[in-house]
Amino acid sequence: MVRAMVGNHAVAYAVMQAKPQVLAVYPITPQTTMLEKLSEYVETGKLKARMIRVESEHSAMASIYGAAVAGARVFTATASQGLLYMTEMINWAGGQRVPLVAAIATRAIASPWSILDDHQDFVSKRDAIWIQMMAENVQEAYDLTLQSFKISENQNVLLPVMMGFDGFILTHTMERVEVLPDEIVDSFIPPREFNLVDFTDPVGIGPVATPEDYIFYRHQAQRAMERAKGIIDEISREFQAISGRTYGTIECYLCDDTEYLLASMGAWTGDARVAVDRVRSRGIRAGLLKIRTFRPFPKERVRDIVKKVRKVIVMDRAVSYGSGGVLASEVRSASYGLDVPIHSVIGGLGGKDVRPLHMEKALDDAYSNALEDERWLL
Repeated sequence: MVRAMVGNHAVAYAVMQAKPQVLAVYPITPQTTMLEKLSEYVETGKLKARMIRVESEHSAMASIYGAAVAGARVFTATASQGLLYMTEMINWAGGQRVPLVAAIATRAIASPWSILDDHQDFVSKRDAIWIQMMAENVQEAYDLTLQSFKISENQNVLLPVMMGFDGFILTHTMERVEVLPDEIVDSFIPPREFNLVDFTDPVGIGPVATPEDYIFYRHQAQRAMERAKGIIDEISREFQAISGRTYGTIECYLCDDTEYLLASMGAWTGDARVAVDRVRSRGIRAGLLKIRTFRPFPKERVRDIVKKVRKVIVMDRAVSYGSGGVLASEVRSASYGLDVPIHSVIGGLGGKDVRPLHMEKALDDAYSNALEDERWLL
């Protein structure tokens, strides 16, 4: 079924089809209209769920954390300062490996104040023991939301999942979306039929751990993250079978003979694809590496691609201040020991416009050896 939907409503529609039993909501731009739409679904009976109207984002995550531990399928959404306010419970959910899904409408972090897009909020949670996936367009936001529930509840994973999509660029942009029939989604995401606690033998959740136990649990979380790479690809293949759309941890465009590789994550990947096509038309063998899964970072697959090229240009929409572009740092780590220059192009912070011509210029400069190791698009 084809519908015209803005990103927030596409995610809300996917959540409705996934049938969570508990939602906790607190409004913040630019995700508010998503939760308004979910509230409408609950009010009209299209979604039979408990909608908890809380006083803060911290309470929103605390509420669904408790419900998820008790066996419910749960969901929330936030952005920017709301995600920061949620941080304490974000780490509790990750550390306890609680299956739940949160949509993050990415937005710049204060100060100075901005309601526009960058990825600083999303990447700030890279060490919180959450799976993190980023959508390129509204179709992907819908599709990844559905996959997130199935990934999170896979008993070889049992990790919370954060589905990121660019604020305003996707949340408020209307696109053509192919939605799956309800009965197909029901078969893809069956009801959750397990609890994290045994109600006949109750125990405490989140106790103090000895050093020996603490590092053991952290090691188990790392092993779950590594397993998740294969599970994400496996569930992607299942999703392709019902939708015809291909997913996975990464996506490569024109990579077979690439010499100059452009790497990106999120909505401006479409602009990067245009830039690659333009320089290709002038004889420069460019390609595009799209990072869809930020955590667990698909380092093995990234390394396999990077080792075949001459140079890599990473488009960064977030910065680790005092270090550099966050995505470039991940690509460099994955490529350690390879004799391949990796350049970071930092732009789009606070919603500043970045167009294909900026990426095209970076590719041209890399070709002519005129690109700095780190370039800021000011």
